[in-house]
Order: sequence, then structure tokens, then C-alpha cells
Amino acid sequence: MKWFSRGDGEGFVVAFINNLVQLLILAPLCTGVLGFSPELIYGRILPGVAISFLVGNIFYAWQAMQLAKREGRTDVTALPYGISTPGLFAHVFLVMLPAKQLALAQGMADPERFAWHAGLVACFLGGLLEFGCSFFAEKIRKHTPPAAMLATLGGVGLGFLGLSFLFQAFAAPVVGLVMLVLVFIVFFGRMKFRGGLPATVVILAVGTALAWATGLAPVGGPDARPLAHLQVYWPVPVLGELWAAFSGGHILAYLSVVIPIGLLGVLASLQNIESAAAAGDNYPATPSLVVSGLGTLAAACFGSPFPTSIYIGHPAWKKLGARAGYSALNGIFITLVCLTGSMAALTWLIPAEAGIAIIFWIGTIIAAQAFEVTEQKYYPAVIIGLFPALAAWVMLIVKTTVGAGGATLDAALVANAHAAGAYLGGGFALEQGFLYSAMIWAAVVVAIVDRAWLRAAGWCAIGAGLALAGLMHSYALTGRDTVIDLPLLSWLTGQWTPGRSLFPAGAAAAGYALAAVIFLLAKFILVPRAEDEVA
Repeated sequence: MKWFSRGDGEGFVVAFINNLVQLLILAPLCTGVLGFSPELIYGRILPGVAISFLVGNIFYAWQAMQLAKREGRTDVTALPYGISTPGLFAHVFLVMLPAKQLALAQGMADPERFAWHAGLVACFLGGLLEFGCSFFAEKIRKHTPPAAMLATLGGVGLGFLGLSFLFQAFAAPVVGLVMLVLVFIVFFGRMKFRGGLPATVVILAVGTALAWATGLAPVGGPDARPLAHLQVYWPVPVLGELWAAFSGGHILAYLSVVIPIGLLGVLASLQNIESAAAAGDNYPATPSLVVSGLGTLAAACFGSPFPTSIYIGHPAWKKLGARAGYSALNGIFITLVCLTGSMAALTWLIPAEAGIAIIFWIGTIIAAQAFEVTEQKYYPAVIIGLFPALAAWVMLIVKTTVGAGGATLDAALVANAHAAGAYLGGGFALEQGFLYSAMIWAAVVVAIVDRAWLRAAGWCAIGAGLALAGLMHSYALTGRDTVIDLPLLSWLTGQWTPGRSLFPAGAAAAGYALAAVIFLLAKFILVPRAEDEVA
């Protein structure tokens, strides 16, 4: 297999747009939500992002070449890699924003640096966690049904990559609908433009032109200064800052966020590796996760508070004909964007609406794959596995809407919603640890279809343990958001408040435990029935 093929150009553009949209989200969050200065964003955070991108993308390109050589193939596609979306939002809203608010409340001299330090600690610890878990990853993958892994990703594809961007497309229909039609013609209709023009380049150019014609661009309005930060920002290790961050008391305060987000990152990476295997590229889990963890550690050491992970979307890139070169090009060009300050110019020039249809297509392909490579008898398991991620996306929309309306998300609002028939409490419980619950419930249904009662009981026991530990279904209301609630960890670290329940998801844990008992008794109380027999 050659380093570069015809499909790598197309794959690179799609990967670049996908990662660019992430950066188009990251920069405004750092500016608008956290109030970080341009010097910190362009001089420290984005160069750190560049290092992490380069580490991962170059390795995964090399890994694809090695797999192709080992198996004598020319159609191996590298694992996609980039910033973890859950990690991005968690570190902004659950780590750095609370840290900055605390610093402001206590009258600290430099709240920006205090918040940045909290993000560096969270990022470094998350990288260590993924690195450590990588050595057990193959065992997890071996004992988890592929339908459970793929269904979980399918839900993310439908919700966070599908419905989310579909809403955005219909909010600006002149651009959004034209982009959807072009993407569907090219990728679902398997058509190409005359003259050999790369389809994704044409689509992005048309989207950008329509955005400028309809007033969606320039982003930031006529007063924006897109070239103000255009210069070279060399990556500089921030080990001194990282040491100061660890000695600043951030570790215990944010373990309750770092541990679940880190574990979710490991799980998501495993699911993406399984997705690649289903598409024909069977990568070993341990080295893949080791490098993903090292990429996150490199990000923290060079100033980025944002973790990286193996990315969703491998089957989409494979359908484009991308091989190894697209990954290397993606790492190089994202590095150039992050090191030259051109992120500000790109944000000004290209609105997100110009590229969202491509991301919508990626989400659709991910959801479709869960059915394409799964036996028909396991389709119910796949469908069950879609629901938790869809619920998490719906809850995100609810919380965003509540916050935008100036309402307070508290127990009274949840109780009133329940009385009206909208069970927000159940949705919030399902939202927390949704990657776990999606995989567990899909695996349980697979076991039920196979009448493997002991295996089903084992998955329910895992669910009971995760709920009891607070890693799943345990949430606390913060006024504008819900966060995972880990009072047991607070008790172990000496931060527990007397009178607070140690097991807020204890009822869910009891439910899983009782379900496990039912499965253990199933062999004795149930008998098979004929296909045409009424239950």
C-alpha cells in the first residue's frame, strides 16, 4: 500500500473539516465562556493541541501501513484521531469554568491561570488513565459483543453528529438544505464532479459562498480582525506550569470529573477500534490506546487542557477510499493551523454551516454500520443500544434551552416536569454514563437472544457496580447543568459532607441487581416457546 492514494485527498479534506469544526467550537468556548486571553489561546493552548494532533495522526498513519504490510493489503484505512468531544465540553464546563468561578469568588490575583491549571491537571490525569487502561483493553474487547460496541457509537452518530447538525442545517435552510443535497448526491448516490474536482472541496466552497451571500459570514461581523493573530507560535513545554498546577490543589477537586471522562474516553476509543474491525481493519487495542493516552499527556505537557482520543468515523473514511496519507496530512495541516494563528482567520471565513452536512453524513454512516455488520437476530440489541446516546443528546438540548431561557435547573423544575409527564429525572439519570449503559443494555439483549442467562446476569452485575460507584445514572443539579455525582469518591478523599447520600444511584444499582437475580433464575422458571406461540 502506498502512503498516498487518490482517496487520501478526499479523506484529508473531510478529516480536516471535521477537526476544524472542533476547533471552531474550542476557540469561542475559551474566549466567550472562560474569558481566556488571545495570548493564552494562541500562544499556549493551540500549540499544545498541535503537538497532540501530530503525535497521534502520524502514528496511526504508520500503524495503517504496518497492518497493510502484515496482511498484504492495499485497502487499510488509518484510525481517525482528534480532540475528544465529551472531554472538550467536560473540561470547559465541569473543570475550568468552576475553577475560574472559585478563583474569582476568593479574589485570586490570576483566575485565568488558575482555571488553565485545573484543565492541565484534568488533561494529564485523563491521559494517564487511558495509558493505564490500555493494557486491559483487549480483554474488555474480547468479552463485549460487537453489537454492543457498535450500537453505542450508532447512538452518538444519530444524536450528537446527526440530529445536532440537522437542527443547525434547518436553522439556516438556504445553506443547510443545499449542503445536505450535495452531500447525499456525492456520498449516497456515489457521484463525482466533472474534471476530477474533489467533492468535499466543491461542497465546502459552495457552502462558504452561500454563507457569505446569506449573511452567515463573516463570522464575528464586519468589526472582526481575522489577521490580528497571524504569526508563528512555537510549542513550548509547560512542565513548570503543570507542576504548579498539581501543587495547587486541583487533583482531588476534579477527580470526580477526570475519572468518568477518562474511562468514557477509553471506552469510546475501544468502540471505535471495534468499528474499524467491523469495516475490515483489525487494529490491536493496546498500542492504539497507548498512543491515544500519550497524545493526551503530550497535550497537557505543551499547554492544552483538552484530551484527545481515537475518533468516530473510520467506516466513513474507508468508504471515501482514504488509506494512511489522509491521517498524516490531517496531523500536519491541523498543526500548521494551530501554530500560525490562522485559526482566527478560518473562523472568520468559514462558518460551521458550510461543513456540517459532511459531519451529518459521517454520523449516518456510523449508525448504518451497526446494522450492516450485525446479524439480523441482534437488531433489537442495536436499537436498544441507540437510546441512551439519543437520550443524552436530548438532555443536552433541554439543559441548553433552560439555561438560555434564564430558568434554574433545580429539583422543583424536575418535579414539575414529572407531574406534567416529562420525566427529566429519568433522562438525566440515563445521560450520566450513557456510553456504559448503552453498551450494557445492548449486551444484555444480545445475551437474551442467545439465551445466555449467566452472561446477561454478569452484565447486569457490572451495571449494578457502576451505578453503586456513581459512574452511571448518578447526577447532581447545578442550576444550569447536570454533573455526575460521586459522593463515594468524596468520602474516600475526605471531602464528603455529612448527611449526603453516599449512593445517589442506589435505586438504579438495586434494579440492576434484581435483574441479575432474574437472569440467574431464568433457567429454572422459563422454557423456550415456539416462534408462532403467543407469549
